[in-house]
Amino acid sequence: MAIPVETFFLAPDAEGTLQAQIRQMIAQGILSGRFRKGEKLPSSRRLAAHLGVSRITVTLALTELQASDYLESRDRSGYYVSENAPEPPAFADPAPRRETVDWARALGRRYSDGDTPEKPLDWARYPYPFIYGQTDPQLFDHANWRQCALRALGARDFHALSADHYDRDDPSLVEFIARHILPRRGILAQPSEILITMGAQNALWLAAQVLLTQRRTAVIENPCYHALRDILTQSRCHLHAIDVDRDGLPPEALPRHADVIFTTPSHQSPTNATMPLDRRRALLARAADREALIVEDDYEFEMAFLHPPLPALKSLDTEGRVIYVGSFSKSVFPGLRLGYLVGSKPFIREARALRASVLRHPPGLMQRTAAYFLSLGHYDSLIRRTARVFAGRREVMEAALAAHGLDIAGRGAFGGSSIWMQAPDDVDTTTLDTRLRAQGVLIEPGAPFFHGPDRPRNFYRLAYSSIPSGRIVEGIARLARELDSGPGHGADRPC
Repeated sequence: MAIPVETFFLAPDAEGTLQAQIRQMIAQGILSGRFRKGEKLPSSRRLAAHLGVSRITVTLALTELQASDYLESRDRSGYYVSENAPEPPAFADPAPRRETVDWARALGRRYSDGDTPEKPLDWARYPYPFIYGQTDPQLFDHANWRQCALRALGARDFHALSADHYDRDDPSLVEFIARHILPRRGILAQPSEILITMGAQNALWLAAQVLLTQRRTAVIENPCYHALRDILTQSRCHLHAIDVDRDGLPPEALPRHADVIFTTPSHQSPTNATMPLDRRRALLARAADREALIVEDDYEFEMAFLHPPLPALKSLDTEGRVIYVGSFSKSVFPGLRLGYLVGSKPFIREARALRASVLRHPPGLMQRTAAYFLSLGHYDSLIRRTARVFAGRREVMEAALAAHGLDIAGRGAFGGSSIWMQAPDDVDTTTLDTRLRAQGVLIEPGAPFFHGPDRPRNFYRLAYSSIPSGRIVEGIARLARELDSGPGHGADRPC
């Protein structure tokens, strides 16, 4: 790899001859680790022109560095950082700069104090990862995704992936969503009522920004998706949490002052409760009575391997009161970061304008690749294969949980990818998670999902999207043994 000539510069206050300054500049680059062994330096002619010095000055500096074993010369190829060059020292962290900014006063708003937990980036190295939201690479259709990406990179689609479309989306992707995805949920929408987003979380953020002010009240489920609560807290709106029951959000608990209701009726997050049809109608009636809007997050509706899912809340809406959030992040792969908003034209117009001011539009290459993957039937094949595998994993997990007498607090009526669990009252699952990691087991503590200061500490989530069936039984056995051992025990048990 060649080192760009632009990375070389002489400090204006440097001392010594030009030759010494050049020699010191290159040596410091090697010692600091910026220039690595085997990397090629610019030619002496280019370096001299860039630095504004004579070529002979540069040549003499390079020759001396070669003599000191910092550089090596290769016939008709130029100078390279020598394989025998001194190793960059393992410096301690540099001393902090003497900053004079009072960041406590300078920060107008804070975004780092949310409840979204940190998940281990190396989750795949754990043998028993009951971790939610990740994908199993064994299930993904790599070959066809690659072919769709190559097709999207072709000359025919060059404009679609390279142009700045400002606030527009890929028409092929929007058309597929309108004609094939939404009708499966009973939703009919025009392209002007659909907006592509950077996943469901971005869609929820756009909805919150457009619909809420500091004087308005947002209603959330308790427990709920922790990132949603972070988004609403940052919006500075009033927040009203309603405890869910076995059927999800109870409409009769809605406050009179509700402005926007955020709900997951088909697959409550994280309890997996499914809202019955009569309650969905009651929720719409209550929202209409309060002139409130509803934001429906319909995540994981594709994973219906037990029973067909109920129609989406949006499909029952005759007043334009429901804003629908969908995503491909769970059904295709999380790193895709593509989702969509469906709502009335005035709302989509404002959400589109906000999105354009923040990120223009999701990358054209990803949109066009996804459009091909969906339209060529690969998406449907992936969903069928994933649902079939998830059904088998869930069966194995439920049998293992039953064998060890572990308490299930909630499971999806039509499928999904996780089970909501309840440990004994004296168990803090955050501490339990730490102890289990030493045994190669990952779980998701439940406390961040709850709102308020007195959060239950004994709930947790087990996902089966990222763990093969053959490892589930042993993983659950380790979990059960740790629960039986009681708090404070078992931390040093070998894997």
